[in-house]
Amino acid sequence: MPEGDTVFRAADRLRRGLAGKMLTHSDFRVPSLATVDLSGYTVTAVRSRGKHLLIDVTDPEGGHQVSIHSHLKMEGIWIVAPLGTRWRRPAHQARIILRTAAHEAVGFALGILELLDDPDTALDYLGPDLLGEDWDAAEAVRRIESEPDRPIGDALLDQRLMAGVGNEYRSELCFLRGVLPGTPVRDVDVAPMVDLAHRMLWANRLRTARTTTGDTRGDARVWVYGRRGRLCRRCATPIERGFLATDTEERVIYWCPRCQK
Repeated sequence: MPEGDTVFRAADRLRRGLAGKMLTHSDFRVPSLATVDLSGYTVTAVRSRGKHLLIDVTDPEGGHQVSIHSHLKMEGIWIVAPLGTRWRRPAHQARIILRTAAHEAVGFALGILELLDDPDTALDYLGPDLLGEDWDAAEAVRRIESEPDRPIGDALLDQRLMAGVGNEYRSELCFLRGVLPGTPVRDVDVAPMVDLAHRMLWANRLRTARTTTGDTRGDARVWVYGRRGRLCRRCATPIERGFLATDTEERVIYWCPRCQK
């Protein structure tokens, strides 16, 4: 799954290419939306909500407003480029094509693609958005602490409690706070964990190369994620890799057995 900063950057690219512009062409390549034509609609806003992306459009008379809602899931990506630019992904992966007079935006392999008349209500189940203008740290802490028996590594991934953290940030947050991912929420100082999550995602929101160490070199950007068997950058103990069960599946996790207790 993408991290919240990945979706934030995608929204930023789409905003710069589409916002305020009229759509000259739209092509939905999913059966449920195959007959939809948004040509003539104006893109009024592009925004991210946690890991969800919304493109708000209005018809020429201004009477009908709808949001194009997408979720990248595992393989999805939005690419925005000047008209005529050759696609960098196979055409059969294209799920939606939006064109203005100057740009083309293509969503490839999107996990979710739908139209919402009331997106704010549809996504109301999400917790506070770490990169949202209405970020509420106290509410995020309250929601996480309301499930004291839950492993912190599981709670951090629950978008209903706090929106934006994915698997990479989960591992890095637990390492930096010195906490094993399986530790129950009741035994974790949640407020500093939430504050660190906000600062980390905010610092990376527009970076092309995410870093949690402060070092942007390719082999030095993370503390533990993806580093199984390699030495901890702090104590030189080999990093371990395992799985932590969530409500629906087991997700991979990385940790240092010495730095995290």
